[in-house]
Amino acid sequence: MISPDYVLMMARYNAWQNKQLIAAFKALHPADLELDRGGFFGSIRKTASHLLWGDMMWMARFDGGAPPGGGIGESTEVVRTREDWALARFRMDARILRWAEELRTVDLTGALNWYSGAAGQDMTRPYALCVVHMFNHQTHHRGQIHAMLTATDVTAPVTDLALMPAEGPWL
Repeated sequence: MISPDYVLMMARYNAWQNKQLIAAFKALHPADLELDRGGFFGSIRKTASHLLWGDMMWMARFDGGAPPGGGIGESTEVVRTREDWALARFRMDARILRWAEELRTVDLTGALNWYSGAAGQDMTRPYALCVVHMFNHQTHHRGQIHAMLTATDVTAPVTDLALMPAEGPWL
C-alpha cells in the first residue's frame, strides 16, 4: 500500500505545512485565531489544537508514547495560544519526522489494535492504512484552516505537495 519513502515524504510535507501555519498565525491578531469562522471546530486555533491532538493520539499508537488526555470533545483545548501551539507543533513534527526516518517496510505490515473513543469500540485495521489516515487527517484539517485563513487579511500558505521544497529544513 505505502512505503517508508511515502511516509517520510508525508512527514516532511506535514512539517513544511505547519511551519507555514506558524508564520501565518503570528501575522494574525490573537482574536482572529479565536473567531468562530464556521469550521467544524469553529475557530482556527481550535481546529489547529484538534489537529495536534489527533497527531498526538496517532503517534502514541505508532511509537508507544503517551496519548493526549481527553477525547475529541476536549481536543480543541490541548493548546490555548498560538505560542503554545507553535511549540507543541514543532515538537510533534520533530517526533513524526524522527519516526518516519526510522520506519522500515516491515513496520508497515500487520495490524494495529486500539480502542477508539470516536467509534466507542476496539479497532483492528492494517497498520499502513492507519498511517495513511493520520496524514489524510492532517491534510483535511489543514484544508479547513486554509479556508478560514482566506477569510482574514493574511495570505494562506501554499499547500501543493508538488511545490514542497526538495530540500529541508523541514522544521
